[in-house]
Amino acid sequence: MKRCWLLLLCIIQFSCAGQRRMINGISFVGGPDEIAKQRTAPVANVNANWVCLMPFGFMRNIHSPKVRFNEPRQWWGERTEGVTSTAKYFHDQGIKVMIKPQIWVWHGEFTGTINMESEADWKAFETEYEKFILEFAQVARDTKAEMFCMGTELNKFVMARPAFWKKLIAKVRKVYPGKLTYAENWDTFEKVPFWEALDFVGVDAYFPLSKEKTPTIAEFKEGWQAHKAALKALSERTDKEILFTEYGYRSTSYAGKEPWNSDHNKRDVDLEAQSNGLAALFDEFWQENWFAGGFLWKWFDNHDNVGGLDDPFFTPQNKPAEQVVRQHYLSH
Repeated sequence: MKRCWLLLLCIIQFSCAGQRRMINGISFVGGPDEIAKQRTAPVANVNANWVCLMPFGFMRNIHSPKVRFNEPRQWWGERTEGVTSTAKYFHDQGIKVMIKPQIWVWHGEFTGTINMESEADWKAFETEYEKFILEFAQVARDTKAEMFCMGTELNKFVMARPAFWKKLIAKVRKVYPGKLTYAENWDTFEKVPFWEALDFVGVDAYFPLSKEKTPTIAEFKEGWQAHKAALKALSERTDKEILFTEYGYRSTSYAGKEPWNSDHNKRDVDLEAQSNGLAALFDEFWQENWFAGGFLWKWFDNHDNVGGLDDPFFTPQNKPAEQVVRQHYLSH
């Protein structure tokens, strides 16, 4: 009998050792004020094994070459100090870290449309952006972050200045020894010219999937099929795994129609739509060997006071969707 138990234990251990651990990630919002370590505990409680930290740089408009970052008036969680402390909090809990610098254009203009109006402005902007990225590449190195994301949804910039990006990747690799990715928007991810130079193909996965008011899991899954085929084809072409650098749904009606839509005037609540969207995404992707995992958008540090059953926005906190995430991350 003892030999049987030992054989069973060996089989279980061998099976677990061979199971690929997915990136079960959370996008953790850096808040305005310094936080204590315990404010990060709910991320571990949802069984996440990765977290994304997002320092911000700010531009006055899409044609302005100046990037302002790491300034005292910025939120604590978006500056070097906050990212450094928060990364340590998560590492202390055994959670891996991706640092993902992002640009915010005043008045919420879409970063994918950033486009300088002269060669001089392009050169100035490249200098500013390089400073921004290398600053946080050094933070990623110093905090031993396991992954660094070199930008988010910057398609016009990427397409207009490919030589700059290839040089920037080389400069980041000299500073930072970990894995690299870049986060492109769902509708332009196939156009990025430098995927082969990175470790993962990063996609912000707000794909339109259904026009139904409250799509079922099956309807969400049906909507994924054409997009999924395109993602798989790119993975095969580049020989890189696909990483959803952002994914998520609002807890509102028509959540699958325009998942990227963050219009604050839309306030009707549909908790089922959010849960169904997440369940379908997990079913479709987490078993694929060309898929690395993803980072759920988004999670706030003041867990007990955000989200909830009356909240129509992206966070799953204190909603049925939180349990969907918890159960799925536990088993993968």
